[in-house]
Amino acid sequence: MELTANALTVLERRYLKKIDGKVCETPEDMFRRVANNIAAVEVTHYGKTEQEAEELAQEFYEMMTNLEFLPNSPTLMNAGRELQQLAACFVLPIEDSMESIFETLKNAAMIHKSGGGTGFSFSRLRPRNDMVKTTGGVASGPLSFLRVYNEATDAVKQGGTRRGANMGILRVDHPDIMEFITAKADTTQLTNFNLSVGLTEEFMQAVEADTEYELRNPRNGSVTGRLAAREVFKTIVEMAWKNGEPGIIFLDRLNRDNPTPHLGEIESTNPCGEQPLLPYESCNLGSVNLALMVTPGPNPEVDYPRLRRVVHSAIHFLDNVIDANRYPLPKIEEMSKGNRKVGLGVMGFADLLIKLGIPYNSQAAVNMAEEVMSFIDREAKAASMKLAEERGVFPNFSGSIYDYEGGPRLRNATVTTIAPTGTISIIAGVSSGIEPLFAVTFQRHILDNDRLLEVHPLFEKVARERGFYSEELLKQIAAAGTIQGLEQVPEDVQQVFVVAHDIAPEWHVQIQAAFQRHTDNAVSKTVNFANHATPDDVAKVFQLAYQLGCKGVTIYRDGSRQYQVLSTPARTETSAASVEVAATSTAPAVPSTSKIRPRIRPDETTGMTKRYKIGGCGKLYVTVNSDEHGLCEVFTNTGEEGCAALSAAVSRLISLALRSGVEVEAILDQIKGIRCVACIVDPETWVLSCPDAIGKTIEKYVNGKVRFDLNVARGPQSLLICPECGGVLVPQDGCATCANCGYSRCS
Repeated sequence: MELTANALTVLERRYLKKIDGKVCETPEDMFRRVANNIAAVEVTHYGKTEQEAEELAQEFYEMMTNLEFLPNSPTLMNAGRELQQLAACFVLPIEDSMESIFETLKNAAMIHKSGGGTGFSFSRLRPRNDMVKTTGGVASGPLSFLRVYNEATDAVKQGGTRRGANMGILRVDHPDIMEFITAKADTTQLTNFNLSVGLTEEFMQAVEADTEYELRNPRNGSVTGRLAAREVFKTIVEMAWKNGEPGIIFLDRLNRDNPTPHLGEIESTNPCGEQPLLPYESCNLGSVNLALMVTPGPNPEVDYPRLRRVVHSAIHFLDNVIDANRYPLPKIEEMSKGNRKVGLGVMGFADLLIKLGIPYNSQAAVNMAEEVMSFIDREAKAASMKLAEERGVFPNFSGSIYDYEGGPRLRNATVTTIAPTGTISIIAGVSSGIEPLFAVTFQRHILDNDRLLEVHPLFEKVARERGFYSEELLKQIAAAGTIQGLEQVPEDVQQVFVVAHDIAPEWHVQIQAAFQRHTDNAVSKTVNFANHATPDDVAKVFQLAYQLGCKGVTIYRDGSRQYQVLSTPARTETSAASVEVAATSTAPAVPSTSKIRPRIRPDETTGMTKRYKIGGCGKLYVTVNSDEHGLCEVFTNTGEEGCAALSAAVSRLISLALRSGVEVEAILDQIKGIRCVACIVDPETWVLSCPDAIGKTIEKYVNGKVRFDLNVARGPQSLLICPECGGVLVPQDGCATCANCGYSRCS
């Protein structure tokens, strides 16, 4: 196998089997483990011989070790191991009762424990202040339970190693919709959720006509009020412009393509939005590496025979995963095996375009997207029909949209999905999903101390072949963040090697729509905006996505996330391969060594002090101070009965973290919500412990007093820094994934 250094890093940190913390399998071992486990289904479920299973295992093994196809992360991590939970996507229902709300919360915890992500619609919950007949009280509304789910997710680590990811959806005609739209105005809240507003055709038509639309109480369907559609749409746009959330999902379109409408209505998707699912459904995903589907030689073209072979083998693999999977709940197993949904997608699309000499921001790229995805979808359905001849159609076929005379007899209710490929694309060494290149140069760690600048291999190859490669050029690219306008780079090369921020948002949407036209499920894609983009620019993209038939859209405006740590250009005195990382006022620069020395406490600070009354500690005074670089210290004073030493220790450690560049959000994530058994909650302050009080004070200070300057940028773009390794977090595929270690904010 030919794996990049980044691929090996990701595999060792997140995928390869470990004993006592030490890696005990090679990448080849991992792929052999997965291939054997998935092929064994031939014997256990379909009466094939051991010899036939071994031959199929070899086919699967070669497909994965050649990096032609990779399944979703849970399959790579868990197949052939004790957990054996292989699906990535789940949707759970929430009905309008306390029993349902907390039964679903329990089920979500079980899914997160097994390594899966969950999607929920909160649209069936009665609005805030609505009547509760059983108690005579009033309802607290969907947002209160959304916060409960968020806090519960913090307490459960996915697979024992990572927090779960969630999607939260609320219909636009729910009475609490405005509260939902602005729920993440404070970016320290609901950090375990992606939020999307479920838009209806009725609403979009009202936006176009500039009329009002009705709000309906889901408890009884009664009309509770009316809102001006354009004003609601404007608020969604402004919030998305501010920090990227909420996204939007077109609910009627999800149900237009619901293959089993007789089983229910689709109300939610998985965390990144590409997989609409019925309640209790799951879906396992995988992606074909388009970067390899190109013929060699001076006149390259798409290698359709190779692509056909890989698609057929991949669908066989994914169908077997359904049987090999160990499901976290019996209801999920029943629905998953009843519909047998799989989602085959792609990665390396940008690399494919580069090899073909096609600019991403061109009609030729849109045409290629349609051509390639229509072929994949057609061949995936052919492969599913072939499996159905041998194994039978999916059990819920009767009553499905395929159940008509002459209709396709499929083994799987859906076969195609364009999913995020954050970590598996790193393993494959190609561009993520259908995203453009994020950068021509990028950073990675070497021996945990140096951040080295790497160049995209296809660009390096072209630059060397055509004689314009130089160390000085790499410095210039690193400083500019793009090759556009660099005199040393030929014009035709500039046109092909465009990066995300070189591309007008409209082209992002057109590429997404082209793939969506030939995809059963949905498409995960981020539309990137420059920092100077306006809310009107965002509104135009939302409307274009609707007009072109997309099922949803996520946008990200560069530099819009609060507490975003940014990467600056390489200093001219450093070597061509070394890049220093600097920061905004929220955190100091991260040194280029593995040891971090906090900045010196300034002689003069400004801040605020807040008093709390805490049972067990009496009075607690929390002071938060900042200097010209941002937050720099926290300290506490307690009453005579309080535990002054413990509170002081916590405060000192937080102060050190702040002056060492740790993200404020990461600190709040650790201390907010900690509950002390001796704490009597004061309804006026609502703190659960001394650390919780410290967290809430920091939160209040940041959101009420501080406005950080986020206009520090690396060339035309800003880079989020990974909290685990210091690498670059790339906002794409509806999320943000580290290009160095595979960390993701969505999983």
